Amino acid sequence: MASVKDLYEVLGLSHGASDDEIKRAYRRLARELHPDVNRHDPDAEERFKEVSAAYEVLSDPAKRRQYDMWGQTGGAPDLFPFGDLTDIFDVFFGGGRRSRGRRTRVARGSDLQATLFLSLEEAAFGTETEIEVDSLALCDRCEGSGCEPGTHPARCSRCGGSGEVQEVQRSIFGTVMTSRTCGQCQGTGQEIADPCTQCRGDGRISRHHVVNVEVPPGVADGLELRISAGGDAGRSGGMPGDLYVRIQVEPHERFDRRGNDLVSVLEVPFTLAALGGEVEIHTLDGTEDVRIDSGTASGRLLKLRGRGVPNLGRRGRGDLYLTVHVQTPEPRSKEERELVERLAELRGEPHGKGDPWSGTLRRPEA
Repeated sequence: MASVKDLYEVLGLSHGASDDEIKRAYRRLARELHPDVNRHDPDAEERFKEVSAAYEVLSDPAKRRQYDMWGQTGGAPDLFPFGDLTDIFDVFFGGGRRSRGRRTRVARGSDLQATLFLSLEEAAFGTETEIEVDSLALCDRCEGSGCEPGTHPARCSRCGGSGEVQEVQRSIFGTVMTSRTCGQCQGTGQEIADPCTQCRGDGRISRHHVVNVEVPPGVADGLELRISAGGDAGRSGGMPGDLYVRIQVEPHERFDRRGNDLVSVLEVPFTLAALGGEVEIHTLDGTEDVRIDSGTASGRLLKLRGRGVPNLGRRGRGDLYLTVHVQTPEPRSKEERELVERLAELRGEPHGKGDPWSGTLRRPEA
């Protein structure tokens, strides 16, 4: 039997503490450790029970004398025939015999998780696909009972079907009866004497199967789709668990996604940027012509309304934003160089090594 803590140490007192000191220590610790004050600290509730159980003994003169006489030396009936102070507390305030009741073998199946990789187009417009999943399915040999065909669960030979094992022990308070969950049947009151040879008594077997997944338009990276009853089969007729499919969108070669908007860089030659014209681009919806005004400089932002990702579960779409990058060429022939130099002369711009240019600085836009 596990030993319990010294009751005086639980209250932070010495063995010679007065009744008033015991009362003050209990009140202080009860305020600090009360579950209503420490809702997010699970250990505080156990400490609160220990403090309450210790005070229950030390505040009673008769019980305290018996504890001071036998609690630390042994040689007398067990002072506390329990696993810990919470067992003492339950006996004091729960009537002595704690009955948990018989458990059921029926249990819900576990939830499962899987990852589904999608392209940006599939995430944007939705798709129907398949994923492979390993799960527990109902055993077809025993139909989930866990028993060999033709047999049935029997009453537990240890607890007699109650799911509990009663223990009678002596203490300074007299004879105390406690009830604990039967370890042989795990509290169900039944045991399988002849387990199924296929599932070994679990009622479920492993299987590898394919699950159909319907992906709605507009899903984003990291989103989880729930497939009801797609998880492990329940035990003994319990409900199956669910399957959670996590979406992972693979990087796109042209677009970067920002919410439901798409962004990209549009490369244009300097002649088109200078003269203006139209350029054909590939969007998620196909090819489309984009107008480039004459004199367009690098960094200009173009917006194509409604060419982004559809909104998930509602109407509308994001936009496509294109940042123009003007390609500055290096003359590849003498003729090309002469043309560029001629253009510089016409514009009054430098075009030789000995012809310096007075650059203009300006404050960048916010």
